[in-house]
Amino acid sequence: MRERFFYPADIMLPKKDFEKWAVVACDQFTSEPEYWEDVKNIVGDAPSALNVILPEVYLKDDNSESVKKINTTMREYVKNDVFAIHKNSIIYVERNVGNNIRKGLVGLVDLEDYDYRKDSKTLVRATEETIEDRLPARIEIRKDAILELPHILLLFDDPTRSVVKPLEQKKERFEVAYDFDLMKDGGHIKGWFLDDQAVDEVQESLGNLMQSGDDVLFVVGDGNHSLAAAKEYYKQSGDENARYALVEIENVHDKSIEFEPIYRVLFNVDKNDCLEEFKAFTKANANGEKQKFEYYSKDDCGTVEVDAMAKLPVGTLQQFVAKYISEHPEVKVDYIHGEEVVKNLSKKDNVLGFIFEGMTKESFFPAIRADGSLPRKTFSMGHANEKRYYIEAHRIKAD
Repeated sequence: MRERFFYPADIMLPKKDFEKWAVVACDQFTSEPEYWEDVKNIVGDAPSALNVILPEVYLKDDNSESVKKINTTMREYVKNDVFAIHKNSIIYVERNVGNNIRKGLVGLVDLEDYDYRKDSKTLVRATEETIEDRLPARIEIRKDAILELPHILLLFDDPTRSVVKPLEQKKERFEVAYDFDLMKDGGHIKGWFLDDQAVDEVQESLGNLMQSGDDVLFVVGDGNHSLAAAKEYYKQSGDENARYALVEIENVHDKSIEFEPIYRVLFNVDKNDCLEEFKAFTKANANGEKQKFEYYSKDDCGTVEVDAMAKLPVGTLQQFVAKYISEHPEVKVDYIHGEEVVKNLSKKDNVLGFIFEGMTKESFFPAIRADGSLPRKTFSMGHANEKRYYIEAHRIKAD
């Protein structure tokens, strides 16, 4: 059995002002520029992760000047001694999320162990289908950057909590890495540097999870396209400095992690035609099982039962929706959080909403093993202000 699955890193942390340094993941609040303007006001002139990321709310057709400024700022921060470098470290993290405390570990994964393709059999896998058209812009941002700041979360399957629970019980013996409130209602976060013994225990516990003969250890819970871009940059550059990616790993069975289903609503659609096509399409591709979906329209609501085409109902529905839209270009789809939103939207003319049973924690890894990566927009993990904040940095270029 291999000795390591998760690696210590030379983790770079700001020497001061963590409250102004840490900002939420760049792909959040994309329709709320006022959120990011408020972050700018909070940060002021202080060094901040805000200045070395590109919030997606500011994305344009040409981002070259913004990217150039980010790369220059990274080099200035390194030159001006903004960071303390903590050699060969893994950080145990506790983050207040609602009434729970979410626990994780920050360290490196080897990109040689990761493949985002649907049929991948690697140790680290994508959760959702990777849209390759979304990678070039991210690779462009990464290619001249000397640092990475992760908002990537990987999940592992540990029902007995063998990896993290022992760390929680002995955390007071570890050196504190940081302890502060995250801005904009992000809650409180505290991190500890693991000692050498704890690092070894983590490796052993992760190894034990693999003893069943399973071939997957980590799947992406958040940041799928960011990790895919890191992989592609590493492949294209061949730079060994970029071989490892800094991530946080969390147990899918952590009480604070909640999966919220993302429903489908179709617009400009003939309800009766769509429902009949749905049943016909799945019947022609049946695997012997049945799945039920609630549907809502202006005229009525009800239940439609179809033949299962994937382990999860969302997998069956997404296959049909993709085909139906390709044959009916006037039909559009939106991905919706919340049953009441689906029902309200479906009160309009020529709208059809689908509600279905969401994915449970217990079905998450079995679905990955059975179907490969899940359909896009299968689930959401928490609200926007509960997403990962940029705190730690890691060098991915020698100069």
